[in-house]
Amino acid sequence: MAAVGAATARAWGEVDLIPRVASQEGLLAEIPLPAGRVLFAGAEAARPLLAKELGADVVVLYRTRRLSPEIDGDLAIVASPSAARALAGVNAAIPVVSIGPETTAAAEAAGLEVLREATTADIEGLVRAVEG
Repeated sequence: MAAVGAATARAWGEVDLIPRVASQEGLLAEIPLPAGRVLFAGAEAARPLLAKELGADVVVLYRTRRLSPEIDGDLAIVASPSAARALAGVNAAIPVVSIGPETTAAAEAAGLEVLREATTADIEGLVRAVEG
């Protein structure tokens, strides 16, 4: 079993592979090929890179539902592309710190100002990015 990041690995329990770079690209670079039969379990709107490259069966574990709360503040942290798009839909004026490159790209495409990007896709990386 493989997980893209350490937090997901902890949630699963026993995992054989956590890539050094917490992304689909990072996992794809480190997974032994041929991978055999693969099951990709993730978000309904997850990027299809791993599933496509590995010929994986896909199981949707969760869906992101967009809410429309009033949001105000000096800084927002976005930890997924869907969070970046949702924030842009309710308040694109708040600058953000992003968890990683895919989220940064989505935030910028949605019109958000990305102040910093975490160097590791985890809580510690986000905290370091906020601290600057």
